Amino acid sequence: MRRRSPRRCGAIAALSVALLLSSCSPGGTVVEGAAGSGGLGDPLFPKLGNGGYHVSHYGLDLRYDVAQRHLDGTAAITAKAGADLRSFQLDLQGMTVTGVRVDGADAGFSRKGHKLVVRPAAGIGKGKVFRTTVHYRGTPQEMRDADGASEGWVKTADGAFVAGEPAGSMTWFPGNNHPSDKAAYDFSITVPRRYTAVANGELRAKRTAGGWTTYEWHSAEPMASYLATATIGTFDVQESRTPQGLPLYVAVDPKEAEASRKPLARLPEILGWATELFGPYPFSSAGAIVDHTPARVDWVALETQTKPIYAGAPDTVTVVHETAHQWFGDSVTPKSWRDTWLNEGFATYAEWLWEEREGGDSPQDRFDALYDSDEDHARWEFPPGTPDTAADVTGQPVYERGAMVLQQLRNAVGDKAFFSILKEWPAKYRHAGADTDDFIAFCQDRTDEDLTDLFDDWLYGDGQPEWEYDAA
Repeated sequence: MRRRSPRRCGAIAALSVALLLSSCSPGGTVVEGAAGSGGLGDPLFPKLGNGGYHVSHYGLDLRYDVAQRHLDGTAAITAKAGADLRSFQLDLQGMTVTGVRVDGADAGFSRKGHKLVVRPAAGIGKGKVFRTTVHYRGTPQEMRDADGASEGWVKTADGAFVAGEPAGSMTWFPGNNHPSDKAAYDFSITVPRRYTAVANGELRAKRTAGGWTTYEWHSAEPMASYLATATIGTFDVQESRTPQGLPLYVAVDPKEAEASRKPLARLPEILGWATELFGPYPFSSAGAIVDHTPARVDWVALETQTKPIYAGAPDTVTVVHETAHQWFGDSVTPKSWRDTWLNEGFATYAEWLWEEREGGDSPQDRFDALYDSDEDHARWEFPPGTPDTAADVTGQPVYERGAMVLQQLRNAVGDKAFFSILKEWPAKYRHAGADTDDFIAFCQDRTDEDLTDLFDDWLYGDGQPEWEYDAA
């Protein structure tokens, strides 16, 4: 993600959740087993996600009436039980649930806040793969995250701008809403015929009947829920391929077309450059979505998987940033929101490498300028490895000081080892989750240098670390 101006809000707003209470039960049968937990204990968002199962696939069938702002949805969720379950929970904010089935049988359910509690008619044994189908409807709402930014299903003049970091996916589909649980996705999105619906992965089919058009998208590689999108609008669409044969799908709001043209024209070049640095591109397609969003959407872009989504026309450096996220954040996804510097530090460092390639300052020049600056001390407000609150997950230290950690690592291990790390790290954890401890151990294994002080000072230390660069 890129903010319009990285900042840390003084007042921390809680996640905007509606308190919805309803229930339905197929009967009074007593079912044995554990109750799957609500919340995975994330250090910054402890109530997000759910325990007791792992999702392998989401099948989302959506029908959105743009004029009425009404969504009818069916989510078919395939998961594997991690314990004997008598109940389990899904994250869903707002919307009216009209029915739940587990393995074809009606299931009881209740609502409280953003939790949908499901009680199957029969227990689910540990290790069993089961399928949950949730029918729901209503007007999906955007939400304000902890630093005040808009996310979720954001109404636009011609549809919806759909972006999920960190929690917004639960405004439009039920799921296990935490980056540690990744799954494949299929989307069937039906909209009035004059609109286009864009989701992750590849467009498998498009058909029009009775004034409505259905778009079917397939995303085979595992994806965290916050990276999913179903953005709807009036878009100019271009489909092409890179020189290496990678399919590209680019959808641009006509109001943003002229300003977007040059930056997006460089996307194939940027993908080729990033592949040389970071290794093989991790997905089967790429692209971009550029929407014309309300002024209240106060951030620039999000790294939605395969197709970064831009809140307006991006500049080239922003395209570089979001493209780098396809390796760092999308393919290698943080195990918890405290590890977000592994996303943003790498993407920011990619900006520095690109700017040097374009004849600008070197990464060391950028590091020095940030370190010596007397104008902005926000980057030293908290250590990037231990953000304290939910509002800090996109704070300035996560981006700038996160990139500075990587420059210090480069200085410590040398260019050969450093650029090997840039390729080997996303290769080892391709389509998986990793945390800061994993990264430190990974780096330490690749050098004889003791990196303890470096990470203690730059990743975990309070305030501005003492440092003097030795050019020798």
